[in-house]
Amino acid sequence: QVQLVESGGGLVQSGGSLRLSCAASGRTSSRYAMGWFRQAPGKEREFVAAIIRSGTSTAYADSVKGRFTISRDNAKNTVDLQMNSLKPEDTAVYYCAAAVRFTITRVVGAYDYWGQGTQVTVSS
Repeated sequence: QVQLVESGGGLVQSGGSLRLSCAASGRTSSRYAMGWFRQAPGKEREFVAAIIRSGTSTAYADSVKGRFTISRDNAKNTVDLQMNSLKPEDTAVYYCAAAVRFTITRVVGAYDYWGQGTQVTVSS
């Protein structure tokens, strides 16, 4: 079992930055591929970014590419999402997720563990 706790959300103006952090605990959490997803009101949960166990490969949704950066520190069991040049359309609840797999996946159903989410609101 893996427990995930997100932090770092908040209210920011358009063009601003936020850094989300996900703290993982439980059974060898550093072995998992990790991802960030988001869900806006009335919309389905969507992929944002993912990173493999070694941290040497990442993937991003087209909507955030060049603005967001995912990173992980396996010694601290944390995964961060640096979000720059934020836009109002980035407003959503952001979720951290862990998948028992070697490769990156963008599929919601492929992730085995989820955090409770943290709210990000970007004002125009």
